[in-house]
Amino acid sequence: MTPRAEYPRPHFDRSHTWSSLNGDWDFRADTEQDWTRTITVPFAWETPASGIEAHWLPVAWYRRRISVPADWAGQRIVLHFGAVHHEATVWVNDTEVIMHRGGYTPFEADITAALAEGGEQEIVVRVAAPLDKREIAHGKQRSIPRDDFDGVCFTPSSGIWQSVWLEARPATYVAALKLRPSGALDSIEAEVSVAGPAEGTLRLTLRGTDTTVELPVAEGVVQAGLLVAEPRLWSPEDPHLYHVDAELVSADGTDRVSGYTGLRRVEVIGEDLYLNGRRLFVRGVLDQGYWPRTGITPPDDAALRRDIELAAALGYNLVRKHLKLEDPRFIHHADELGMLVWAEPAATGLFSADSVAAFEEQIAPMAERDGNSPAIVIWGLYNEEWGLDWDIPGDPAKQEAAARAYDLLKALDPTRPAVDNSGWAHVKTDLLDWHYYDESAASWGSTLAKLLDGEQDDFPVRLGPDYVVRKKLAAVPSQPLRGLPNLNSEYGGGHTGVDRAWHLRWQTQEMRRHDRLAGYVYTELYDIEHESAGLLDFERRAKDLAGVDPADVNATTTLVLDVVPVAPGRDLVSEAREVSVPVHVSHHGAEPVNGHLHTAWTSIFGATPGDGGSWSEGPWSEGSWSEGPWVEAKPFVLSGAAEVRAGLPAGWTSGRLHVALVSDGAVVARSAVDVDTFTGHVIGDDPQARP
Repeated sequence: MTPRAEYPRPHFDRSHTWSSLNGDWDFRADTEQDWTRTITVPFAWETPASGIEAHWLPVAWYRRRISVPADWAGQRIVLHFGAVHHEATVWVNDTEVIMHRGGYTPFEADITAALAEGGEQEIVVRVAAPLDKREIAHGKQRSIPRDDFDGVCFTPSSGIWQSVWLEARPATYVAALKLRPSGALDSIEAEVSVAGPAEGTLRLTLRGTDTTVELPVAEGVVQAGLLVAEPRLWSPEDPHLYHVDAELVSADGTDRVSGYTGLRRVEVIGEDLYLNGRRLFVRGVLDQGYWPRTGITPPDDAALRRDIELAAALGYNLVRKHLKLEDPRFIHHADELGMLVWAEPAATGLFSADSVAAFEEQIAPMAERDGNSPAIVIWGLYNEEWGLDWDIPGDPAKQEAAARAYDLLKALDPTRPAVDNSGWAHVKTDLLDWHYYDESAASWGSTLAKLLDGEQDDFPVRLGPDYVVRKKLAAVPSQPLRGLPNLNSEYGGGHTGVDRAWHLRWQTQEMRRHDRLAGYVYTELYDIEHESAGLLDFERRAKDLAGVDPADVNATTTLVLDVVPVAPGRDLVSEAREVSVPVHVSHHGAEPVNGHLHTAWTSIFGATPGDGGSWSEGPWSEGSWSEGPWVEAKPFVLSGAAEVRAGLPAGWTSGRLHVALVSDGAVVARSAVDVDTFTGHVIGDDPQARP
């Protein structure tokens, strides 16, 4: 069976005339003379799936013999590589056809002139994967010498790690198909690049409609608008796609490609993000794109789709694909499933002219390859000054690098917001995002409030076990600190599933307290190798989250409790058996919401009332819940506090108080607070001290 046998490039589809070259290739290290081993493409040579599992191998060779389909006679034969880390030189029948640098960007070569008459053809690929990766784009792959951020890096993935395939096309052909929604969201604006020696006629058809345009093509670029009679906007709730077929007829023959996009508009208006004219609150999760036996290559197409579905099931509406130009089919599945995407290139490791050039070389391929996607709503660039020596504020050259990356990207795509340097030290950005980690619930809430209220513009960042610095939101005076959307684009705490679930619940609720916030991105979706920060384990299995359901935490409607929690299992320490908790409602739907607050007790870390049914079903249905006060909330306006009172059941010294907002018999939001009446657990005189 051919691995990754699906067509690799859904945004520029020529699948009617292609042939996969995935599967077994001959393989040898540069120090070996004979082709005695076989590697499975497209899996990196470090991975078990490749059949090689070679580590810290700087140079290796691939070889495969192929036959070109007979019915491709008279056409140009093109060899495509989705991505090869890091430098690839390709020969066909001993003729060098291309050399490409950059481990995350696609490349192709017209190999027609190198082909022999009939019979088998031989492809040989030499791949150099430097052990010292610091001046090349390598994302989260480890380097020797190590990066400053080595502690959060993983096993390298070297060699051919995305699909390899052949396509046939005429000498005059469609080279690019750029599709964008019009400003009025009532048409598709198509820009078609044509290459080759002949003149021709280009026919563009909006599939499923009566819209077709025909244009003469002499050379270069053709532009046309395809009117949509009854526009259907793309959104997470209705991810409707419009497909465009391009047919180019010339003396060299007929070339056909297809692409798609969606009618949607993402905007920054003041401090808010908007999607199709409606305010958007980002509920995001970090996804680094690693798999246990296949490294940075998904084991199959279903794995890409499943990760999106898992994120959605946990309540997220956006995935930040971190420091990696992901397989194009991930973007395709996000388009189909309605998952918003924050996309960004791979990081370098230290600052130099070469590393800046290597980073910038990814920007145009990223925008061109994935720009048709309606799912991508944010472009990222640098991350936490990686590749800039953690010193943007202290070096004008590094400030210039961040600003230039922003300008390069915005010149290619002004329609999406872009982030220059995610996390801190912004120079030129559309979104003011920050990465804030804190193991103390009290200081988390306090720092968050000060950042959003404008009382402070910096926060502590731990760069090493004993090295904490304060990072400013802006590195230069020209970068405004107000008037832009604020996002906490990395957060999370704790080392066990119980700890992380506790931090997820309380830290996220504190962000929902602040109406100014435009969203968040939790770190992260699943564990990777030594990094156990995920809501799922590395195999994408559920972890013990001690009764916390992330889908409740990330819901459109959530509850915000006026509690500064002490520790997992001991949110509220009370000498009295009866507790009073003020409760607010944060609601991000289109219409107001209202209802009664209900309460019920279980043991700490027990199940949640209403699991598997409505609030009135299950073991809590017989009088164990109580109806409390009425509360109502408008969209994006935190409600006033409604006080719920509840007493621990007889004989209990602790318990979990579940609170739910019930509207018309349905639970629309829920949370909980763990109450402990045994105050002897508290250390010292500080009621917030951690045990």
